[in-house]
Amino acid sequence: QVQLVESGGGLVQAGDSLRLSCAASGLTFSNYFMGWFRQVPGKERECVGWISRSGIVTWYRDSVKGRGTISRDNTKNTVFLQMSSLKPEDTAVYYCAARGGVISSTTPGDYTYWGQGTQVTVSS
Repeated sequence: QVQLVESGGGLVQAGDSLRLSCAASGLTFSNYFMGWFRQVPGKERECVGWISRSGIVTWYRDSVKGRGTISRDNTKNTVFLQMSSLKPEDTAVYYCAARGGVISSTTPGDYTYWGQGTQVTVSS
């Protein structure tokens, strides 16, 4: 049974930094692209960024570029999202997701496995 478990969310102030973690089990972690997504009520889930299977390649949405860093530790089956200079508009539930295959994607429907999400709230 595949499980993705996010942690590290919470209430922070604008300008602070936060590190989210996602621990995976039940899958061959290094075979999967890992994505970070976020969603606010009433809006579509959006891709914050993804990281390739090896960890060499990453992609970030424009609003996160320069403030977000995704990394992974394939020996510990864990992926991270480091966010700095947080803004109130970063407030959302953050999800990690796993996608098999050899092609990356920013589309939620292309990801097979999902975590339960962790709330990040940034106060102004």
